[in-house]
Amino acid sequence: MYNREPIVLNRDCEAVLVPMADKVIIPKDTEVVIAQDLGGSYTVYVSGNLARIEGKDADALGLEPVAPPELPENASEEDLEKLAWEQMKTCFDPEIPINIVDLGLVYECSISSLPEGQKEVDIKMTLTAPGCGMGEVLVQDVKEKVEAIPAVKVANVELVFDPPWNYGMMSEAAKIQTGMY
Repeated sequence: MYNREPIVLNRDCEAVLVPMADKVIIPKDTEVVIAQDLGGSYTVYVSGNLARIEGKDADALGLEPVAPPELPENASEEDLEKLAWEQMKTCFDPEIPINIVDLGLVYECSISSLPEGQKEVDIKMTLTAPGCGMGEVLVQDVKEKVEAIPAVKVANVELVFDPPWNYGMMSEAAKIQTGMY
């Protein structure tokens, strides 16, 4: 965890304001403080706001980007599905320090083969609240992290609201972490 000391950005950096999901550019030499660093992305305090910086821009913070996932050449479809779930566990709502899988937001993950030997992954997920401004950001995060898996050509992420999310969908670990157990 970080000591909450200000970090000066060493270059202009794309970010998304939380919770509105407005895209912004934080200029070089701006001071930020890391509030959360989970799943390879960073939630920072900047000018009285929260903003999310993607892991691909970690260098702007003076940090190393997260290494891409690896899948052995002889991996089975089960290995691929396990890695897809692991990748989704690196996706976090910038306001909640629990991954979307343990929050119970991912309803389905299925894999199919494409003619050229690559794979297509279909994911159905929801949000803790239908009006969450970060919904499309989370969907894009899931898509990018699953598509980073070798052999995955495309990840289709569908945002659904049936059944509606409730606290009972959280894993036991997430309930304990939030004090809702």
